[in-house]
Amino acid sequence: MNKKEMMVAAIENGTVLDHIPSERLFDVVRMLHLENMPNAITIGFNLKSAVMGSKSIIKIADKYFTDEELDQLSVVAPNITMCVIKDYEIIEKRPVVMPDELVGLVRCPNSKCITNNEPMQTRFRLVTPGAHALRCSYCNKDVELGDVCIVENV
Repeated sequence: MNKKEMMVAAIENGTVLDHIPSERLFDVVRMLHLENMPNAITIGFNLKSAVMGSKSIIKIADKYFTDEELDQLSVVAPNITMCVIKDYEIIEKRPVVMPDELVGLVRCPNSKCITNNEPMQTRFRLVTPGAHALRCSYCNKDVELGDVCIVENV
């Protein structure tokens, strides 16, 4: 084995989340409630990356994410890579991309917004495609992705 490389055990079945910006790793861990999972979990933090400088990675045995969980994940760490593993083989690899509209995932920062005063789901759209800001569809308040507050009951 090359002493300059570290080996992490492959998982037989589960999901690998790769290319997580290192500064967002612990946001991802909190959002996914990994501390409560009984699954085997491997976390790599501040790993060297030719493209990103440094990145983080999470391997979760026997866990597959719903579309709703991936939409929520896309808000915390947009454009990460998700790999679905079955029998030690990658059967699906794709970027986790934020949808054009987020329903019930993000809280509006405007205390006067109807979604903070009535029992209804929030609704946000990207300000522009590829943007790092969302706009509330009800009050038009913009919020930067780094400042979003996730709705916890998803």
